[in-house]
Amino acid sequence: MPLTLIGNYVDSKVLRLKELLLTMQEFFYFALRAFITLPKAKRYWRDVLDQALICGVESIPIVLVSSISIGALMSMEVGNLLEEFGAKTMLGRSTSNAVLRELGPLLMGLMLSARYGSRNGAELGAMQISEQIDALRAFGTDPIAKLVMPRLLAALIMFVPLIALSDFAGLQTGALVAEYYHKIDPGIFWNSIYPRLAPKDFVVSFLKAPVFAIIITLVSSFNGFSARGGTAGVGRSTIKGIVASSGLVLVANFYVSKIVLDIMH
Repeated sequence: MPLTLIGNYVDSKVLRLKELLLTMQEFFYFALRAFITLPKAKRYWRDVLDQALICGVESIPIVLVSSISIGALMSMEVGNLLEEFGAKTMLGRSTSNAVLRELGPLLMGLMLSARYGSRNGAELGAMQISEQIDALRAFGTDPIAKLVMPRLLAALIMFVPLIALSDFAGLQTGALVAEYYHKIDPGIFWNSIYPRLAPKDFVVSFLKAPVFAIIITLVSSFNGFSARGGTAGVGRSTIKGIVASSGLVLVANFYVSKIVLDIMH
């Protein structure tokens, strides 16, 4: 009896591993097709503009809220810590390192994973369930080129200014908190930032934009295309897309920072 239970357990694990490998294979083929269709952007330029509005302009409020919150929090907490060592004049540099390199891009990625990724998953999942994607194929239209490529291209374009906006808002908020909460002159705050800014600070920050754009768009779209089982299946595929893309954003954030900082050390 125990051997039978062990055998069943091993068989179930092997089956799950095969399903995982098959899913990964399908995802990489899906991503390859999305990149191959990028030259068709001129044909679908209206769709690209629509997606740029959705993932870019309409995402500004949530990006500002998250960056302003983290900028204020970092300035307050780090300032309190530096005050114990009499090093409050280094608050600007400490805040800029955290916001520019890590927190600004990371929060932007997580917010857009929740907002833009969930929209992609739900919209494409509903189209899959209602057989609209099959209808596109029947009319000779490539659904990847029509539905996924505009989303990918729009994200690649719009994530860069969104990260710039996130970094700017976080630093400005940190400066205000430093001035009115810690009573640090704005000149001291900014003078501790500008002379020490290095190219690697901006490379780390802005290199994450295309990485996050690819992860969020392709993972959420793939899960939308994989939706099965009615409206409940759309919900499951959307949740899977958000969880997977958010986790991959966290992992990618670490490795992009590590690789760039090691190269440009």
